[in-house]
Amino acid sequence: MDNHNFKDYYKILGVEENASSEEIKKAFHRLAHQHHPDKGGNEEKFKETNEAYQTLSDKDKKAQYDRLRQAFQGGGYQESGNGSAGFNSSGMNFNEGGGFENVIEQLENLFNFDFGGHQSSWRQKSQARDIQVSIQIPLAEVLNPQVKRISLTKKNACSRCKGSGIESGTKMKECPSCHGKGQIPKIQQTVFGTFARYSTCPECHGRGKVPEKPCNVCQGKGIIEDKVEVEINIPAGVDTGQILKIPGQGNAGSFGQLSGDLYVKIIVTPDTGFQRHGDDLLKTAVIEYSKAVWGGDIQIKNLEGKNIAVKIPAEIKSGEILKIKNQGIPHFRRLGKGSLLLQIQINVPKKLTKQQKAALLELRKAGL
Repeated sequence: MDNHNFKDYYKILGVEENASSEEIKKAFHRLAHQHHPDKGGNEEKFKETNEAYQTLSDKDKKAQYDRLRQAFQGGGYQESGNGSAGFNSSGMNFNEGGGFENVIEQLENLFNFDFGGHQSSWRQKSQARDIQVSIQIPLAEVLNPQVKRISLTKKNACSRCKGSGIESGTKMKECPSCHGKGQIPKIQQTVFGTFARYSTCPECHGRGKVPEKPCNVCQGKGIIEDKVEVEINIPAGVDTGQILKIPGQGNAGSFGQLSGDLYVKIIVTPDTGFQRHGDDLLKTAVIEYSKAVWGGDIQIKNLEGKNIAVKIPAEIKSGEILKIKNQGIPHFRRLGKGSLLLQIQINVPKKLTKQQKAALLELRKAGL
């Protein structure tokens, strides 16, 4: 399996196969912070971690991935020495020559799934129409869902020819390369005989016809580049490294083909007063020595900038952490919030008044 670049997403995240969605998410957050390029981490490992999380956090994708992973690990895949390959656990027979690459391509087409390290021809075309962008969001803004508008340049159907590529008043003619078939055969010699595999004609793009006169605006391509604004709905609780998919907002496909998708990578910028740890927030609170001994109430500001009252227990030590529930980051696409972790720091003044020095002297005499 390793020789064919099949990625084990469970090993990448360091979780067991029966890990809960919460365990998978926590593992992703930990590794995303560890490998984030902005923090000196490994960019490739960061991308690999995000790829694993996007698959295992999605119920349908995870189910597909588990079936395919089981097939590879459980002996469902067989590869013989003569270059032919078979996959018998599902009753399918792929002994058409081409070895492992042929098997993987057909598996990808069957399950609409992409194995790491392999790109089938249909997926390359689909990805060519996808667009990837990044959005920076201040930490405080992840507390609530929001809509962002971004400007980007992408390919849209030509408004003059409506995506047909034909100049007005002219007709289509038979493609001279494929003679109207839309496909060009490729002959392959295998141990089982000669096979013909067909690929889309590069001249007519599978239509079987070409314009007598191409559109003057798009030059017969059917698409042009435009600058557009796109609305992006961002759920509360997003974190750095997460990628949101907006279907159909990528580049337009040629001659009526489906448009690609827009992938938005989230980058959450840090806040000077708070540190994010998963869905929890860490904040430092400085208190007087007397309050550390006797306890009392203090007022602090949460991430929203609102004042909240916190009760300090008596005899608290510097460095101890108080947990304030439901004052953290909203859980991504589920109910509830994380906690605010308040780390206590006891204030040691640099200058003291005569009265304060006298009071401390009395305390020292008393053994404090």
